[in-house]
Amino acid sequence: MRALVVYCHPKKTSFTAAVRDQVLQKLQDVSAEVRVHDLYQLGFAPVLTAIELDHYEDALQNRAPVLEATSDVLWCDTLIFVYPTWWYGMPAMLKGWMDRVLLPEVAFLMPDGENDNIRPGLTHITRLGVFTTCGASWGLTQLIGAPGKRIILRGIRAICAKRCKTVYAAHYLMDSSTEASRRAHLARVGRKMEKFVGTPRLQSKEANA
Repeated sequence: MRALVVYCHPKKTSFTAAVRDQVLQKLQDVSAEVRVHDLYQLGFAPVLTAIELDHYEDALQNRAPVLEATSDVLWCDTLIFVYPTWWYGMPAMLKGWMDRVLLPEVAFLMPDGENDNIRPGLTHITRLGVFTTCGASWGLTQLIGAPGKRIILRGIRAICAKRCKTVYAAHYLMDSSTEASRRAHLARVGRKMEKFVGTPRLQSKEANA
């Protein structure tokens, strides 16, 4: 398993960081190869420039400004996003990462003479995960529509492998969270990750089957 974890939060001491660590621990438990893109730590520039837009459809040039990120997207078979939900969506830096990294000939194929629509380019990705926190309640988040979740688990999922496995976990009402609620959520993240990537015991059984 080759996992790319895209993490987006400005504070090292955030609860979102604890969620990330739980995700990484479960990946480590199954001996996955893991690469982490901590967007704030990397100082990732989220703004798509005019020059990048000019070369957007040029596969020989479009990935040059974000070569490491695109290389890691093409390397992984498991893609996991960990971020806080702000205004019902993902942080601007993470959306900018998607704008600049999920490019033609990386994430999807552009329309051509035979195809009127884009075609999937992430067919090597067989697992796609989202772990987030929300200030709003579950009900209010559903009413608004949770655009961050939909972009990833519908939009990106549509260009991954046909039977791509997904996982989602959110801690709602973060502004009124308690130590108990946060501890329970980390345990929930752990259980979801085990179903998502397996456990050491399950991996061992599969290897000996």
